[in-house]
Amino acid sequence: MIAELGHFALILAFIVALVQGIVPMAGAARGHGPSMKLADTAAVLQFLLVAGAFAALVHAYVTSDFSLVNVYSNSHSQKPMLYKVTGVWGNHEGSLLLWALMLTLFGAMVALFGRNLPDGFRARALAVQGLVGVGFLAFMIFTSNPFARIDPAPLEGNGLNPILQDPGLAFHPPFLYAGYVGISIAFSFAVAALIEGRVPPSWARWVRPWTLAAWSALTIGISGGSYWAYYELGWGGFWFWDPVENASLMPWLAATALLHSAIVVEKRDTLKSWTILLAILAFSLSLLGTFLVRSGVLTSVHAFASDPTRGFFILIFLLAVTGGALTLYAIRAPALKAGGLFQTVSRESSLVLNNLLLATATATVLLGTLYPLILDVLGGAKVSVGPPYYNATFMPIMVPLILALGIGPLLPWKRGSLVTALAKVKLAAALAVLGGIAIVLATTDAPVLAVLGFVLAFFLGGAVLVELAQRVQLAKLGPVGAFRRLVTLPRGAMGMSLAHFGMAVSVIGIAAATGFSQEHLGVMKVNDTVDIAGYSLTFRGVEDVPGPNYAATRGRFEVEGVGTLSPETRKFRAPPMETTEASIHSTPIGDLYVVVGEKTGPGYATRIYWKPFVMWIWAGGLMMAFGGLVSLSDRRLRVGAPVRRAAAQAQPAE
Repeated sequence: MIAELGHFALILAFIVALVQGIVPMAGAARGHGPSMKLADTAAVLQFLLVAGAFAALVHAYVTSDFSLVNVYSNSHSQKPMLYKVTGVWGNHEGSLLLWALMLTLFGAMVALFGRNLPDGFRARALAVQGLVGVGFLAFMIFTSNPFARIDPAPLEGNGLNPILQDPGLAFHPPFLYAGYVGISIAFSFAVAALIEGRVPPSWARWVRPWTLAAWSALTIGISGGSYWAYYELGWGGFWFWDPVENASLMPWLAATALLHSAIVVEKRDTLKSWTILLAILAFSLSLLGTFLVRSGVLTSVHAFASDPTRGFFILIFLLAVTGGALTLYAIRAPALKAGGLFQTVSRESSLVLNNLLLATATATVLLGTLYPLILDVLGGAKVSVGPPYYNATFMPIMVPLILALGIGPLLPWKRGSLVTALAKVKLAAALAVLGGIAIVLATTDAPVLAVLGFVLAFFLGGAVLVELAQRVQLAKLGPVGAFRRLVTLPRGAMGMSLAHFGMAVSVIGIAAATGFSQEHLGVMKVNDTVDIAGYSLTFRGVEDVPGPNYAATRGRFEVEGVGTLSPETRKFRAPPMETTEASIHSTPIGDLYVVVGEKTGPGYATRIYWKPFVMWIWAGGLMMAFGGLVSLSDRRLRVGAPVRRAAAQAQPAE
């Protein structure tokens, strides 16, 4: 009965989404107040209905209701409770319901906390959000019903993919979807602005907090997913350029560009058309990721479904959303008047360069992701695009981007002097050069790209500190006075510094882990010893260990000065599958990473890695996300630009 109520709630939510997408839009066109206010009520009601449906599916998983096809296919009575709950979104239908929950949550938040928005604009934005909801809810109801019944009900379920039976499932998808779906608000705001035919500077102030929230969540989701793959898959890597990994990276790059471009719209009333286009493309890339994961066009550990019918539905929806928005953009964009002018050397120009580099990086990843699929469709050829392609194309774009991140904030608005800006970062440049020389002298055969990564990271980190010292007037006020000024700085400025410094920290981790890692792959017999990176590991054998729904073979490695590391090989019963569980000794300067495999002759296959500074990759990602949240707490963003609603609505389109 509860499942039927959940299904009924989805149908009601679909009807409410239709009303939300049509009535407020028509009301805004006629200036009819009650019709426009209906958008707020519908957005909140739609969220409550989808939340009720989601709660019903959680109940089915927790109680092991195998009369539901979804629960039978993806759960098992012996699963620990954590994975019964998180298993709700560990499949196609459940994850789609989580997506809809996030979509309606963001719409409800705009309705409840977007009171600073003009009534007409808010009604149009929520109407667009409602139409997006119509598409996703229709997709669920007609092709991916999470409440479909099976009769007779089986006594036991098939179980959850063992790779997903990890705490990472509790945080990675929710944050990733919050980022994916949060960008839909920027899309809805962009389409609403195009319908109105104007993009005032206040528009950027309205869209930035929602984009910041989505960007921060997506940053956490990507970082968390990378760390999950690192410790769960037993390969010691952090990024494989998997097509579905790329599908999350592309909207992140576009959203990063959108954040920087919106600053120019707000400060200088220019780059309007470009910023609107970025908002459309960022959400379109999120939908593209949804298509890649759920269409069956690729095989990946991340892929949910392989049903061509579902893939065709998403493709049509993607074309409708993107095509409709771009058509409206083509009609309206030429009428958007540019505002203030700026010189070639200025803060605005550095942000434009930043945008061009991010857009180029996004296009590079998009080409590498889609090229094998397009070639397969056209000629049947099977090719793979892996790290060599991205190392040759994506990485070079990051070099000028990191330099721009360091120099740009030191330039004044409208016009500046490159010589003056370079003079300000000479200390950071000297630190970077000296750091690179020290690394070359301290290591043998240091990889050029790794050294370059360190140099860029040192430069960016130093430039951030120089810019911060300039803001707090350290040279003039001294440490005490500078600290007092630091705590009163606008949180937006502090968040920018944290995010940029976090990028520097991540680059150090990437450079070190890829350029200076060590590994030992081989068969070890009992009491064999391996020396790696100053550690001495002795293999003491294996033992059988029972788990809640698996049987494990646990290895024992005694590490001098550290203790015992105990990697496992787990054999799950439902569904039958074997996984590896690495044992990792983490320190601030690196990870000792051990994996034990199958018995091979007189010993066991083992993989031992030394990954220097690898944790800095994710520490930098969290620092970037925290910087976004600090900026989000800036009162100027929460309050929004002052606007007189009546005047705003009465102003004619440009």
